Amino acid sequence: MKDTQQTAAPPAGERLRRELRPRHLRMIALGGIIGASLFVGSGAVIHTVGPAAVLSYVIGGLMVVFVMRMLGEMAAAQPTLGSFMEYARASLGGWAGFTTGWLYWYYWVGIVAFEAVVGAQILQKWMPAVPQWTFALILMVVLTATNLVSVRSFGEAEYWLASVKVACITVFLLVGTLYVIGLWPDSTGSVAHIAQDGFLAEGGFAVVHGVVIVVFSYFGAEIVTIAASESKEPAKAIATATVTVIWRVLLFFVGSVTLLVMITPWREIPYDGTSPFAAAFDRFGIPAAETIMNIVVLTAVVSVLNSGLYIASRMLFAMREHGWAPDWVGDTSRRGVPWKGILLSTALGYIAVIMSFVSPDRIFYFIINSAGAVALFLYGIIALSQIRMRSRLERESPGQLKLKMWLHPWLSWATFVCVTLVLISMAIVEDTRSQLWLSLISLAAFLAVYATVTWRQKRSLA
Repeated sequence: MKDTQQTAAPPAGERLRRELRPRHLRMIALGGIIGASLFVGSGAVIHTVGPAAVLSYVIGGLMVVFVMRMLGEMAAAQPTLGSFMEYARASLGGWAGFTTGWLYWYYWVGIVAFEAVVGAQILQKWMPAVPQWTFALILMVVLTATNLVSVRSFGEAEYWLASVKVACITVFLLVGTLYVIGLWPDSTGSVAHIAQDGFLAEGGFAVVHGVVIVVFSYFGAEIVTIAASESKEPAKAIATATVTVIWRVLLFFVGSVTLLVMITPWREIPYDGTSPFAAAFDRFGIPAAETIMNIVVLTAVVSVLNSGLYIASRMLFAMREHGWAPDWVGDTSRRGVPWKGILLSTALGYIAVIMSFVSPDRIFYFIINSAGAVALFLYGIIALSQIRMRSRLERESPGQLKLKMWLHPWLSWATFVCVTLVLISMAIVEDTRSQLWLSLISLAAFLAVYATVTWRQKRSLA
């Protein structure tokens, strides 16, 4: 194993290609957060919270905005492939880098399997004679091939997949606004629906419950800070992407949910797996609304699956530099693709997909839920890393601070406190309690592995 405190440059034959363009990065940033959790999951949030679900999305969105700004500050100052894993290592120590890297990899491997299963369920609605597991494996194979070809092919695929999602939300925002103010054909205006039964129809704590649910919907925007290292101007790309994603997060998520609770009385919004967006488009009088939304949701699923395979392989590649992953995951193809890292991530994804059909209530349940709180763990570590790194940069090289966190360090500490409160809320809310405990088990397991690795290194040097 290599020394965990040193960063060695990879051999020339193992360096990644810088083939991602600014347009790829913009869509990667958006594609990472716009998924089935918005198109389908927003209905469950509204059902739980009522019209005040808008507040849940605002609070969760602001938390992510602050995290992205902190991450943008660090990435613009010192762009690196490992992104927040590398910043955690440098600022907090090897234990933070190791656990952050492996938890993030584990999270995305589980998400890859989950999205493959969801995509298979959608496809089976159109071809019921074909088993779900067949569709799941087909999706995995196709997206694995896309990632193996080149980083450019990944970027192009993600660009067009994300474009479909962005186009759908843009149309919804435009048409929905016309509908609620009474300018759409056959609409009489429905702004008052947002106050039906009172804005806080389910009580104040329901808003907190909603934040616990929606915060995971935003997870994925941080992908751009890792992908930017494979662009020609990483620092500039990161600064641009993190700034633009901030207002788009609030517009797309908060704007969409606000319109949903205006267009349809909140108790009538579907939450049982049917997209509330499909119900809204149906009210607009758009034909085949449900079929259109199923296509959009499938696109969102494939997009997240595509990003998941990419980001898992790059995190392995970055961890290998510190001896935290096997050397061979750094082997690259002639086109600069870490193909062994992709195949390793895919292999475990295949296992998870198989478990979703063999043991959905035990093994697959554990895989998915044991990574449920990883987003919050990482947000907390990013906040602490930024606080420590900012102090060091201000002392040693203030010129590197090209993009600064607002109201430092107060907003950084406030974000960390909010993350802690959400974790506490997960322990209180029955629906999320098991995710928290299983995720804590995962965290403890990786910390134990790191302690063992460190002990062995020290013993070998003694």
